Amino acid sequence: MKIARLETFILGTGSSKDLLFCRVETEDSTYGWGEAYVTHGKEKVVADCIEAMAPHVIGRSVFNIRHTGQIMFEDFAIRRISLELLAAWSAIEIASWDIIGKRAGLPVYNLIGGASRERVRVYANGWSRGTTTEEGVERGLKVKAMGFTAAKFDPFPGPWRSFVDRRDEDFAIDYVRAMRQALGPDFELLIEAHRRFAPAHAIRIGRRLAEFGIDWYEEPCLSENIDLVAEVRRAVPIPIVTGEAIYSKEAFFECLTKRAADILNPDICAVGGITAMLDIAAMAQPQAVVMSPHNYNSTLVGLAATVHLSAVIPNFRITEYFVNFQELCREIATASLAVQDGWIDLPTAPGLGIDIDVDKLRAHPHQEATHRGFRQYWEEYPRKGYTPRL
Repeated sequence: MKIARLETFILGTGSSKDLLFCRVETEDSTYGWGEAYVTHGKEKVVADCIEAMAPHVIGRSVFNIRHTGQIMFEDFAIRRISLELLAAWSAIEIASWDIIGKRAGLPVYNLIGGASRERVRVYANGWSRGTTTEEGVERGLKVKAMGFTAAKFDPFPGPWRSFVDRRDEDFAIDYVRAMRQALGPDFELLIEAHRRFAPAHAIRIGRRLAEFGIDWYEEPCLSENIDLVAEVRRAVPIPIVTGEAIYSKEAFFECLTKRAADILNPDICAVGGITAMLDIAAMAQPQAVVMSPHNYNSTLVGLAATVHLSAVIPNFRITEYFVNFQELCREIATASLAVQDGWIDLPTAPGLGIDIDVDKLRAHPHQEATHRGFRQYWEEYPRKGYTPRL
């Protein structure tokens, strides 16, 4: 069963970024959906990478997923890794599993090891940015009212730099305190730091956060220098998460070897798809490290692939759900997964269990990124008259 066609679609969301889907079709007209991880302004870059891969993928058997992925690394990329390369391959890889599941008449999780649980827990993200503390608390209460029992947010104002102004630190601590008081002691608060701190700042902040019973402290330092993250983990009494900005299995191996994280959060649409995630989870398990997959993707394809993976791996904890993409994804879907009280039941349909109306997808075209007001030199720290704000 050979791959015959690939087509990319960029869904304009009007939100934090657009979404990139890939439709792969075989010679017998069976099709599957995949998704690539993208960031704002780079959607077309990754789409171009998928299209550049297409001539090397077309004509190959859809079943030969591991070999084709290795060829993309060794021959297409000349044994060099990049986020764009792996995101592009992830889309093709996920779509291939969707096709295989449809041909077998089985959900993907039954093809990759079978279910280890009957439902998958999710936490809310995509709800909290650009707000005052009061607005953030109000949004947090709305997330709780939706049935979620865990939510992630970045409480830190100011630029994403290694130095943090003490006023920004105090603002973040007060913000987390307000969230804890509003959402109650049983609601899981997952604190995101977006790789911004030097270890001295990350450790001091982590120790201050500990009093609020937060459930994790995500990416306190740059993972490119994983020793920085390991230093924080040794000094802070909160589970440390990293992996969102790690893409190769070799880099995850180094992270595990250096005991840098309690929880890994790789993104299935950024690391090479389902097979790569299985490999990373298998490396993590004997190190007593759990998996909480990152999912800054759609609540359709990327979510479905993540749910199938999460259903199988023994060391799964929770995964991510971006509420700001939910309404639009429901609009374009002809089949999707449903969240109920922060859980997703395993799909029973063949393949990923999702489908997309292409006409509705095309009705929301991509808009090229415009100038976003990146800081000028006179806006950098330290700043006279600076007031913290999200």
